[in-house]
Amino acid sequence: MGSSKPWLATVLPVLNEENHIEACLNSLLHQSLPADEHMILVMDGGSTDATREIIQSMMSNLDGDKHPTLVYHENPGRFVPHARNLAMQHLPESITHVLEFNGHIEADVDHLLKLKTTWNRLETDHPTIAGLGCRVVGYESDDSVVESILDATLKNPLGGSSGQFAVFDCEGQTNVPAFTLHRRSALETVGGWDEAFITSQDSDLSMRLIKQGFTLFRTPDVVVKMRRRTSFKSWFLMSHRYGFWRTKVLLKHPRRVVLREFLPLFGLLGTIALLLVEPTYAVFPIALYATVLAISGVLNVKRGITHLIGVPFALVLLHVGFSLGLVDGLLRKGGASRDR
Repeated sequence: MGSSKPWLATVLPVLNEENHIEACLNSLLHQSLPADEHMILVMDGGSTDATREIIQSMMSNLDGDKHPTLVYHENPGRFVPHARNLAMQHLPESITHVLEFNGHIEADVDHLLKLKTTWNRLETDHPTIAGLGCRVVGYESDDSVVESILDATLKNPLGGSSGQFAVFDCEGQTNVPAFTLHRRSALETVGGWDEAFITSQDSDLSMRLIKQGFTLFRTPDVVVKMRRRTSFKSWFLMSHRYGFWRTKVLLKHPRRVVLREFLPLFGLLGTIALLLVEPTYAVFPIALYATVLAISGVLNVKRGITHLIGVPFALVLLHVGFSLGLVDGLLRKGGASRDR
């Protein structure tokens, strides 16, 4: 890796990211990795705000010797998998690796260099490596009250996941790396991203790569900061969307199942069954759930009194939304998301 220049392309699907795109691009344009090793492809899915103008203004002010090449393309397909597949058609032959990104995350200055170093080390013992993911954290320092509550919720054992929002401390193999550095040839082997998946396209891609004999890794030493949702409504809609598309992934890849993601649904169904059979006994699971929620609030009160109620409330929204999405995924086809 690194003998051809540029060898790395960061693909950045965007849609109405005027509030975050400048900070996002600046974090990529000012990396410690030599500028001529890297290029950035922004794929715009039809932004109606100032996203395009901000990007074009930044492009006009770049120094070709100090900054990586920044390229802008329209994405007629609008969605993330369409953007990434289209970007693959525009890559120079020198590109050997492709990095997933989006318009509301930021990377530290040594993000790309750390990915390169870690990849080279892992590749020595794992020549079939096809992807290397990172850890995703919130901003914390300048987020809103709702963002802070949702960030705390995602760090809670009842609110985390094994995928993009996973909390982990050890480097190792995984089925679901986040914001992944991919080997281009591996992507081409499996045909890129499945455009039927408007969400969870990365999970589907990872499962197809594994089926082809590739290995995927993640490391906690490489971190991106991601903006959380700013309202409980969008949080609920996101939870429903993730549940909906999780079902679609599981129908195609049953081995992707994570049983703890079904615990809220099983708990709800079990409680309903108890209510029908012996209502007195239903008090116990309800009381247990309420106790766990209360403890989650108390453990986060140091981040603000609003977290005492906010974290339990966000957990309930997450569990209800995700569970409804799981069921909904069995009943209908997918459509465009409404939570951004």
